[in-house]
Amino acid sequence: MSDVYNVRLEPVGVEFEVDEDETILDAAFRQGIALPHGCKEGQCSACKCVQLDGETEMLKYSTFALNDFEKDSGHILMCRAIAYSDVEIELLNFDEEVLSKSIPVKEFNGRVVDFEALTHDIRGVEVEIDTPLKFWAGQYVDITVTTENGEEITRSFSMANSPGEAQKLSFIIKKYPDGKFSNELDAGGIKTGATVKLSGPYGMCFRREDREGPVVLVGAGSGMSPVWSILHDQINSGEDRPILFFYGARTQDDLFKLDEIAELTKVNPSVEFIPVLSHADDDDSWKGERGFVHEVVDQRLKALDVDGEGDIYACGPPPMIDALTPVLFMNSFEMDRIFYDKFTPTSGSSAH
Repeated sequence: MSDVYNVRLEPVGVEFEVDEDETILDAAFRQGIALPHGCKEGQCSACKCVQLDGETEMLKYSTFALNDFEKDSGHILMCRAIAYSDVEIELLNFDEEVLSKSIPVKEFNGRVVDFEALTHDIRGVEVEIDTPLKFWAGQYVDITVTTENGEEITRSFSMANSPGEAQKLSFIIKKYPDGKFSNELDAGGIKTGATVKLSGPYGMCFRREDREGPVVLVGAGSGMSPVWSILHDQINSGEDRPILFFYGARTQDDLFKLDEIAELTKVNPSVEFIPVLSHADDDDSWKGERGFVHEVVDQRLKALDVDGEGDIYACGPPPMIDALTPVLFMNSFEMDRIFYDKFTPTSGSSAH
């Protein structure tokens, strides 16, 4: 029988148990305690904290996430830390609202029930699971599927459907040249009817409630998936807030869901959809915004003179997020009003 230790989190005073063979972060997830996290693989530093007392050992991690000086001064990564005694930890960043809205991470069995090509490199996938999954708009799950040739692939995808208790989950997935999951979908290695295992929900980029100012949604590629969920959840909340919905793409051929968006903005005049094309210089038929999406976000925020009021939800590839971040700071947004999810084509929790 494995040993069980106690973990105490300061300054919030939360306590939970951890088995000797699981990481501190996994133990928290299992018991419905949402701690700061990102990649869950020791690569991103989002779960970095200070170990005040106790004995832990770290699994393999990147020194970009935790350098030797930090390790020597008592810092650990909760996603890599295995406890060998009772442990006391000081959180470096935490969100009371996140802790109050925690949902235990669970395992689910399901199957692929639908698959469609939305553009040349964007796919829509629907998965039906055996029991309903509760999640907040913007969160994601880890999906494991076994291909026709027996290869097991695990990737993380954000739900596109509205949150709550859902038994059918919708995902918007970008196809990358070396993306095993999306390429197996196209090649028939993952067929409709394929069985899958899901784990979740995960993610800190979910809609916050009862705030002031506009809701600014910024997506690109498969970043449409969590943005679509947050958009509908915000509308359904009944909050009287303007919604600016930016979507960055290369050309008109990379835009999708346009009919649904047109109907949605017609019924909800508080929503403004602003597609931005980066490669439309030779397209005389395009009458919308041109350039990079972060540039247009900057122009609109300055024109509205929001001065840091509002909430930003940005989901898409790392270059978009990295370009957008200084724009938001220059428009006086504080970190507690900015929520983002970086999508990468590699394996791991941020691979969508």
